Amino acid sequence: MKSLFKLWKTVDVADHERALVFRRNRFEKVLPPGRSRIPLFGGPVRVLTHDITQGAFDEAKAKFLVKTYGDLFADHLHSYELSDHQVGLFYRDNHLVDIWPPGSFRAIWKGGGSVRVDIVDITQDYTIDKKLLGLLGRGLAIGKIRTAAYAISYSEVPDEHVGLLTVNGKLEQLLQPGCYGYWKYNRSVTVKLLDLRLHTIEVNGQEILTKDRVSLRINLTGTYRITDPQTVSLKLNDSKAFIYRELQLHLRETVGTQTLDSLLADKDHLNIAIATGIRDKLAQYGIEAVSVGVKDIILPGDMKLILNQVVEAQKESEANLIKRREETQAMRALHNTAKMMDNNPVLLRLKELEALERVSARIDKISVYGGLDSVLNNLVNLRPGK
Repeated sequence: MKSLFKLWKTVDVADHERALVFRRNRFEKVLPPGRSRIPLFGGPVRVLTHDITQGAFDEAKAKFLVKTYGDLFADHLHSYELSDHQVGLFYRDNHLVDIWPPGSFRAIWKGGGSVRVDIVDITQDYTIDKKLLGLLGRGLAIGKIRTAAYAISYSEVPDEHVGLLTVNGKLEQLLQPGCYGYWKYNRSVTVKLLDLRLHTIEVNGQEILTKDRVSLRINLTGTYRITDPQTVSLKLNDSKAFIYRELQLHLRETVGTQTLDSLLADKDHLNIAIATGIRDKLAQYGIEAVSVGVKDIILPGDMKLILNQVVEAQKESEANLIKRREETQAMRALHNTAKMMDNNPVLLRLKELEALERVSARIDKISVYGGLDSVLNNLVNLRPGK
């Protein structure tokens, strides 16, 4: 009985397993589920067990074994080999679970579930079908399909944006808002997004000399939008940096041709001059300059003090001029009043009564002796000897 055990090896294979038998390191057969007895008198035996529910036959030399011993594996494996221009979509139980790259070989165990492989030729058409893109894009987002990140280029173009599709360094297409997917195998695929909305750019802290050699620090702001995405992509490496430099140069050029007084007197003229100069320049590169405005003109400390003194002197001179003009008008009115009273005794008497009323308003009690005529004659005496 003891020698019997030495002559035979008993192997138990589960329903979800298949066993490969190697004798003297050479493949011999595939064991189905159940108990098998392997004779040992032909040489040492090695048994490798595989779980068919995993789907793929992961033996290191799977391709060699299947091609060499195809008849022995015919009842146990499906084999697939892709060309250099084909991609395989592996479905298990009608669920996409893997993507096979071009030139790959796969062997799939039979009996581990319903399997299907769709072969896609990417020789010319590298665009992924919209229906398939929904599966691949979702699998890429949640990490369900581990090979999706290496297989596809997935892009979403939001509203008010445009996508620039570049294949092998060449601009192929402008993409409108939506979802897009492309096979990355055998080619370089990139999608660059451009924002078509209104943008603001700030050019701050520019130290510039005016025509009369006064140093100013100026802050400028501008708004722009992209109108020709293709031209921007082909001609400009960094559109925002380009716009910044153009605003900076036109600001310096315009300020350098004007004096300080002209700049301070009409800042709108400065805005118009810069906008006019930059609008045609940006239009050549597919960009619309919507508006340009100078926010701040900052004088140096000593120049600010001098300018304040000048303004103060001007305002003081204007105040003195107004004061003298009002005094002159008051004297002229007083002179006219005196002339009228000199020729009109009744008017003079009314003026005397008006003066008496103002004086009386300031006195609590008044005692009158000699009648009202005596009070008026003694209180108001406009002409000598009267």
